Formats: sequence, structure tokens, C-alpha cells
Amino acid sequence: MNEAQTPAIAPATAKPTTGPDFSGLPLSPAVLENLQRLGYERMTPIQAATLPLALAGKDLIAQAKTGSGKTAAFALPLLANLNPRRYAVQALVLCPTRELAEQVTQEVRRLARAEDNIKILTLCGGAVVRTQVASLAHGAHIVVGTPGRILDHLSRETLELDALNTLVLDEADRMLDMGFAEDIAAIIKLCPKQRQTLLFSATYPEGVAKMAAKFMREPQEVKLTERHATTKIRQRFYEVKDSERLHAVGLLLNHYRPVSTLAFCNTKQQCRALVALLQAQGFVALELHGDLDQRERDQVLVQFSNRSCSVLVATDVAARGLDIANLEAVINVDITPDIEVHTHRVGRTGRADEEGWAFSLASMDEMGRVGRIDEMQGRASVWHPLSELTVPADAEPLHPPMVTLQILGGRKEKIRPGDVLGALTKDLGYAAAQIGKINVNEFSTYVAVDRCIAKDALRGLNAGKVKGKTVKVRRL
Repeated sequence: MNEAQTPAIAPATAKPTTGPDFSGLPLSPAVLENLQRLGYERMTPIQAATLPLALAGKDLIAQAKTGSGKTAAFALPLLANLNPRRYAVQALVLCPTRELAEQVTQEVRRLARAEDNIKILTLCGGAVVRTQVASLAHGAHIVVGTPGRILDHLSRETLELDALNTLVLDEADRMLDMGFAEDIAAIIKLCPKQRQTLLFSATYPEGVAKMAAKFMREPQEVKLTERHATTKIRQRFYEVKDSERLHAVGLLLNHYRPVSTLAFCNTKQQCRALVALLQAQGFVALELHGDLDQRERDQVLVQFSNRSCSVLVATDVAARGLDIANLEAVINVDITPDIEVHTHRVGRTGRADEEGWAFSLASMDEMGRVGRIDEMQGRASVWHPLSELTVPADAEPLHPPMVTLQILGGRKEKIRPGDVLGALTKDLGYAAAQIGKINVNEFSTYVAVDRCIAKDALRGLNAGKVKGKTVKVRRL
């Protein structure tokens, strides 16, 4: 393979073809049929290890990373515990971020299709409280949310947990990192003592162990020691001086030309500096860190996940909980002092049966950290010289394949993805293949369109109608 080309990505297979069959579990025929319809053919390692225990009613501590199939590992047991005829909150899932909560809600909703009328609500910060209060008044079976907003509703008495029988803590380590320990403790005090608790965590630091000891009943522990296959993720290290570190990121991008790259920095300041440099060089790069408000964060993630941004530069705190499909490359702009964090960074690429690159830039001061990474991985790092990164003089600028258009109007105006697709294909005559992801939020709708039609599609939507109404559209 030509090293200067974008790595060839194998087609993603969402579910494993090896591993035990779901039919061996105590699940109803309707649930098994729904799993088959959704493409859940075989259990992932975390599902095979946890589902028999969780379905038997045991409290559980499971160490599993994002993308391992853990949502189904807790969703199937909590759905098995539900009484659909009882209109009260019977399951609560706590997540560190709004993005993860929304991902979890979508997957639980799909898995709940075997039962009629299971109502699932997402309660997160950044959304209007009044709307959430109205939704809660109509009743729900399952609530998924972030600790701060859940506690807010409990203090307002708009959320009641008297009927709760399953509590899930998803990415518990991340919630502690974000300072949610007190909120979680306050929420647990308001949960019934007789309940099943399922705790999932990518790492198992002392804080998580202490928290589990306080509120879990004889929990079963499941720890999977997963290593990323070296054939799927190709890691390369480059020695840099601090003065050339940021410039080296541009060299990597222009040499390997990945469509989608997640670059990790240890600080917010480094994120800002790198994004400014990349944008000055003509890259479509965006930053993701704790200083962004929820609207800014949502827009950044929409653009990165729909392939209208080439590089997302993020801190570890901001990026945890994100599961971005088809990520071609990860760049460690700084070497993290935490070895487990390095593993999680690298593991963002090469998901399922895909291939990916992981590039790490290390100065002499960081060689001790690299040594610990080598020790943990059980092999020596592969080093390459910066001088090998070359860009042909006639190379085209690295542009993302898509552009995001924002339509002012969303769920409140009852806009659905099909309405936007219809406006672009039936009314404006574009091919469906030229339209990418469509995200409908409460007040806005985002649609990714092929870069070559972006200007005309923007003009056409502004001059036309969506769902029979005139809309305002802008390019993000």
C-alpha cells in the first residue's frame, strides 16, 4: 500500500460473527426476534460475560470501553425487569455527557421494540427544563440522563424513583473525572434500597471502587483485558521538539490524508493553538474542550460525525463518551501521563473490522511515558523520522467530503429527516448519495451535503420549502 494514501478502510460490521448466540439467554422469543432483526447475531465479549449475571439479577461491576457493546449488556437486563403496564420510572441510566446519553437512549429504544409502548426519556443539561417537566408529567418507564440534570428534577420533585428497580452507571470513571461524585451519591440516596445496580467503567480507579463499595450488594466483577489488534491499528511514533510539535500535525495530515482525524491534546490551550494553526493552513479543524457551551459542542460534534470537518482537536475530558464511526486516524499531539488514557485514545480508531492509524508525537521529556506505554503493550514502539512526511507540490488541499447546512427549525416544528431528504432529492433533484447524515434537534436541523453541491443546495433550500414551509438555512 502506498503509505502516502489514506489507509484502506474495511467495511464495518456492527455485530460480531463469533461468540455465543443470544438464544442461550433467558430472553423472550419477541426479544430474540427483535435482536435478530437489529443484526445482533452473536454476543460481544462483554455481553457474553455480563448478560447471564445481570439477567440473573446480580449487581455488576463491568470494565468495558466505549464501542464494546456495553449498551446492550445493561439495556437487555433493565428491559427484562420492566413492567410495561406500570407507568412509572423503573430504570435510571446515568451517563457523563449529553452525547452519550442520547446514544444510549437511541439504542435502548431500538432494543425495546419487542415490547409495545415503552417510553424512554432523556434528561440532560443544555435542554429546556420546562419541556422535560412536561414530558415527565406524561410518565416514562426509563430515564437516561446526566447526574446534574437528574438531581435537578429530583429536587424539583418532577422525577420520582419510588418504582425504580434498575440503576445503571455508564462510564462511572468518567463521571467521577467530571466531578459528579456528590451528585451521584445524592441520587443514589433517593433510589429504593431493593434494586439492581449495574456499573460500567472503562477503567477501575480507586474512586469507582469506593463508590461501588458504598451502594452495591455483593457485586460480581467482570474485567476484560482487551488489547487492540496490531493488524487493525497501526501505531507510529515521531520524535519532535516542542517547537515543531504543532507543525508536525499538519505534516501528518497532508502526508497520510485521512478523511477523519481525532487529535488529542493534554490542555485546552494546546487545543486552541493547534486549531488556529491548522485553520491558517487551510484545514477544516474544530476544537472540543470544556470551555464550549452545549450549543457549540453539539454543532462541533454534528460536523465531525457527518464528515464535514477533517480534524477534531480535543482534550480527553471533552472526548470521553464519544463513539465516532469510521475514524481513520488518531493523533496524540501530546503523550498523556496516564497509560490507560493512551489505550483509550488509540482505541478510537480501528473499530469493528476497520483499520486505522494512531500517530504519537513525543519530545525527549516524554520518553519516560512512552517507555511505560511500551511496557503495558508488551512491545517496543515503532519510530519513524519526521523527514519522511512529504507532500507533493501539486497536492490538492485536504478538504472534508461534506458540508453541513443548518436549517432553523427542528422537532418543535415537527421536521423529520424524511422531510429534509425529500426537499433535497424530490424538490431540488439531488441524488440520495449526495446527502449525508441528517440530525434533527429541538430547534435546529443539520444536514450534510456533498461539498460540490453545497452552494447550490443552500440557495435551493432557502428559496424552496421544507414540510410545506419556508425555512432559513445557513452553512455552518
